[in-house]
Amino acid sequence: MNLLLVFPIIIPFITAIVCLFLWNQVPLQRLLTVIGTFLLMMSGIFLLRSVNVDGIQATQIGDWDAPVGITLVADLFSAIMVTITGIMGFAVAVYSLGSIDNPRERHGYYPLYNVLLMGVCGAFLTGDMFNLYVWFEVLLISSFVLLALGGEGKQLSGAIQYMTLNLLSSALFLAAVGMLYSVVGTLNMADLARQVPSIKQPGIVTAIAMMLLIAFGIKAAIFPLFFWLPASYHTPPISVTAIFAALLTKVGIYALVRVFTLIFIEDMTLTHTVILVLSGFTMVSGVLGAAAEFEFRRVLSFHIISQIGYMLMGLGIFSSTAIAGVIFFLIHNILAKTNLFLISGIAYRLGGTYDLKKSGGLYKAYPVLSILFLIPALALAGVPPLSGFWAKLILVRGGLEAREYLIIGVSLFVSLWTLYSMMKLWAETFLKDPQNLPENALSESDDLSITVQERVNLWQPSMLYLLIPVIGLAALTVLMGVAANPVYSIMQDAANQLMNPSEYIRTVLG
Repeated sequence: MNLLLVFPIIIPFITAIVCLFLWNQVPLQRLLTVIGTFLLMMSGIFLLRSVNVDGIQATQIGDWDAPVGITLVADLFSAIMVTITGIMGFAVAVYSLGSIDNPRERHGYYPLYNVLLMGVCGAFLTGDMFNLYVWFEVLLISSFVLLALGGEGKQLSGAIQYMTLNLLSSALFLAAVGMLYSVVGTLNMADLARQVPSIKQPGIVTAIAMMLLIAFGIKAAIFPLFFWLPASYHTPPISVTAIFAALLTKVGIYALVRVFTLIFIEDMTLTHTVILVLSGFTMVSGVLGAAAEFEFRRVLSFHIISQIGYMLMGLGIFSSTAIAGVIFFLIHNILAKTNLFLISGIAYRLGGTYDLKKSGGLYKAYPVLSILFLIPALALAGVPPLSGFWAKLILVRGGLEAREYLIIGVSLFVSLWTLYSMMKLWAETFLKDPQNLPENALSESDDLSITVQERVNLWQPSMLYLLIPVIGLAALTVLMGVAANPVYSIMQDAANQLMNPSEYIRTVLG
């Protein structure tokens, strides 16, 4: 058994179990979660290095040969996603030390957090469609409880919408898996890639592909299936929102990229054209929603939707360059978007509100925080030389090579509106004078318990837990832009593996 493939699942699983045994020992749960996520990050790095040097790796759980047994497989795309999961898990775990309240800690926050990471890594490493469904359910259960943890009214309302749509997605996914098995007789992804092209009823295969597009599209929050996201992501504590923004929709995108580069590539005139059209609508609807919002977290939530559109764009174009752009954009977006959510939590701690109309004055009081905000904000808008510029440039290049000029125009239009939204956040939260409002003018998202001392003391120990992950993620965003060429080289290798799946199939099936 290749332990490098097993560790990213086993590490958070064991950490979650130990945290359950230490239910009343919250300080030990905190320490174990930080250690566990650090080990997860290191296991991802070692896995990525191993796959980059030795090629695609697979292992069969229980020593049952594929396609009968449970397969774990890592190509460069999977290894990259596991590595970024470890990085984000570690960063948000550190941030949680200074942001999660004690009642939530005492009611299972840390075990649930580790179960969530286990589900994400399982989804990235599985080589079987049914087990992908199982890992999706692990994600759904843990994320639903994290979303509702605390029992506040707005949380429960958001959690119900989140759960309802994702249960619909799961039911559709399971139905598609059952139909796929009845037609092909296997659910191993490598075996499906080998057998699906020989099916004599291509219409049924296309129908199954569309079912999976809808199922994964709900989880990825694509147009018009995204309304659950801005209704729910702003309701839990910012640590929960940040890890959701980093990973959950990206698992949906990962699944779409995996199945529409490996399995469903026979009727590309239909399937990938639909994906390309949906990408344009997803970009535009998300960015216009962000432009209309004046609540910090909801602006960022709508931008999750908008940025998902760029990833769909590359998949719809379906070229080696475009797929490399998808992977580059995925990693850039995870770093930048998560960091913006973390910074919104610090701004709330300092200013007492997420309402942009009632905030202000942070630049004068905290210039360092203002600069830390600008780095991911400008990266998200695609300003050179930050990571977002290169991500969008690669996608545009892929579009030019494929002569998809309309979607290129849409992506550039959306970039301008993204810059507008980021500058709106900058102007309202940091540049303008602070608003002196009576207490009864505060919205339900405002916290009257924040003291004047907490608002002005940025360097108290609890604040350092918040600042250190923000600084680290900002540094990675800058590094990804400055070292764009070697990073792109790895992404291009990953894209080549996806576009030429023979090595994947050979490694899994032997």
